[in-house]
Amino acid sequence: MHKTSGRWKLGFALALSTAMLWGVLPIALKIALKSVDPYTVTWYRFASSGVVLGIVLGMTGGLPAIRKFDRRTWTLLTVAFVGLTGNYVLYIVALVHTSPTITQTVAQLGPMILLFGGLVVFKERFSGMQWLGFAVLITGLILFFHDRLLELSNLTGDLGIGVLFLTLAAFIWAVYGLAQKRLQRTLGPQQILLILYVGAALALIPTTAPGSIRHANALELSMLGFCCLNTLIAYGAFAEGLKHWEVSRFSAVLATAPLFTVAGMWTIGRFAPNLVVAERLNALSMLGTLLVVGGSVTCASARR
Repeated sequence: MHKTSGRWKLGFALALSTAMLWGVLPIALKIALKSVDPYTVTWYRFASSGVVLGIVLGMTGGLPAIRKFDRRTWTLLTVAFVGLTGNYVLYIVALVHTSPTITQTVAQLGPMILLFGGLVVFKERFSGMQWLGFAVLITGLILFFHDRLLELSNLTGDLGIGVLFLTLAAFIWAVYGLAQKRLQRTLGPQQILLILYVGAALALIPTTAPGSIRHANALELSMLGFCCLNTLIAYGAFAEGLKHWEVSRFSAVLATAPLFTVAGMWTIGRFAPNLVVAERLNALSMLGTLLVVGGSVTCASARR
């Protein structure tokens, strides 16, 4: 069993901060994508986070001692690298084909898969109530897409492609989360992220066009900057929070991210309707969103 610090209040605060930041992230990304391609946006997020985190760790003497890594550490870092980089790319490509609300709602499969992985890897228990929560989540997804099921089944259309990419992104994000937690036995969370950020930035160079940001206006540039800052803070909080709270508890709080997305989209629709095309949700779709969140929370926290 993986041991945590027991500081659950700090773990909760970090989890809630992560959920809020991830909830508004797809909205900011959607705006930034108006003039910058997905790969370049992703590269800027990794590169900026790597530079800032590298400076901070360098000033505090916390840089990882790479020469001391054994084969097991490099294997886990490779798994985490593939998971995190793949998730970022698939997520933002999916966002091009869908809306922020759809993106964040389907992304809740990630914490669920992470939870199942915690059962296997870290031997965390699972109860009948948690299975019920999982069933509620699936029901919520069906209700959310109830009027678009035929469109969803068409894998050549925007919605079908977007949801397929999101499902793949959720799976490999969970793989990253499990590798991250295992790596924390030998490395600090920020050290792990520094290695992943730098590696991902280098790997994405051939696919990017950094100079394309000159075509962005002030709002789009500010949203790109926010996305970069979001990456640094949200994943820093995520990595740090896993030291203090169980995967299952942490996942329960992360499940509330779609509520922040819906709230953000409602606010934009009310005060800046031309900024992002709003997702028109009827009563059943809204109920589906609530069930997705409720099912995720129940599944992750039912034992308590």
